[in-house]
Amino acid sequence: MKIFKPLMAVLVIALLSSCEKKTEFAEYLVARPLIMTKADFITSVDILPPQPIEESGKIYTYQDMIFINDKYEGIHVIDNSNPASPQKIAYISLAGTVDISIKDDVLYADSIRDLVLFDISDISNIQEISRMENVLQDNVIWPFDADIIEWVEYDYENELIVGWETTTEIRRVEQTRNFGGLDDIAIAENADSGGTGQGGSLARFKIVGDHLYAVDQTSINLFDISDVSNPVEGQDVFVSFDIETIFNRGDHLFLGGQRGMYIYDITDPAFPAYVSEFQHGTACDPVVVDGDYAYVTLRGGNTCGAVESGLYIVDISTIENPTLAVQYPMDEPHGLGIKDEKLFICDGASGLKVFDKTDIMGLTTLDVFSDIVTFDVIPQEDRLLLVGDDVLTQFTYTESGLNLLSSFALD
Repeated sequence: MKIFKPLMAVLVIALLSSCEKKTEFAEYLVARPLIMTKADFITSVDILPPQPIEESGKIYTYQDMIFINDKYEGIHVIDNSNPASPQKIAYISLAGTVDISIKDDVLYADSIRDLVLFDISDISNIQEISRMENVLQDNVIWPFDADIIEWVEYDYENELIVGWETTTEIRRVEQTRNFGGLDDIAIAENADSGGTGQGGSLARFKIVGDHLYAVDQTSINLFDISDVSNPVEGQDVFVSFDIETIFNRGDHLFLGGQRGMYIYDITDPAFPAYVSEFQHGTACDPVVVDGDYAYVTLRGGNTCGAVESGLYIVDISTIENPTLAVQYPMDEPHGLGIKDEKLFICDGASGLKVFDKTDIMGLTTLDVFSDIVTFDVIPQEDRLLLVGDDVLTQFTYTESGLNLLSSFALD
């Protein structure tokens, strides 16, 4: 028997080596919840001097100021009176925030399920006005871009999830099969008159007249802000189970969801009324509107959905019956915006893509800025603002295209 042991050892080693070679490895974006005690959550608001950014989120402009969300952490305040040389001037520490909107020097921000108000009339002395608790009932933000969500146990009575930490990790493909995603557990925003700011297509807050519309995962949350510092909560309107973004044109709200675009009439602003919807395969979905068309970017893969990424152009000339006009492939689109006949798409790591949309059936590529990572965009009258990969980029418009005005690192 001893004669065969070396042979058996060789066979075992060979077998193991063969299995090891067949094992596939891949990169995965892994998300883990950030836990905070409820006591710390309520008292975590603070106005601080400029801070380095952890993860750039959405962008919002108001007068000569730019506000950039630091996902789940706070809001960076930037003086943009000289766009060639923007300057950080303050940081609003606010746990669980991803969205803001501003009217008449009052900043409204989400903090998980709470709505928090700040007086920014003196930008050098920002003051918290009030906190409205539990008015955004389904406002828990899920990490839709993650491949894997690793859950952790926490004390539901005394703690809450305020956000997500994401890391890129190399794992065996076989080992990840037991981990699931969520199924298992124009101008981007038309600026209003009356001192209202402007956000991008990824916004979930929108001020129209005297009302703030804040969409959570399932509903439109309404607030009468005719007294800007004393909002009055209205009746929530249930929409679906997958709402992500909001856009306004005239008397209509266009809501982007993972399964479709939903259109609501706000002729009576206190009572949004369902008009119609356009259904598509499951994907992350912001929308902007210009003329007779809605422009929808769908980002597939990860927990965003199963469809391939692309741009869907939807005919809304008959608003009660939106229909797909044409679609174009994209890589990993996020925010988008429109100015005149130009369409700007933030295509993630593939950069900023600029199209001439004069003929929607044959979009013409005008330019591709592949050397920048893009997330959210705001086309203003005189310049284009982009945020992505912790950098604020600004371009000016020229007859020949876009000229770089400034690139400002947020770290």
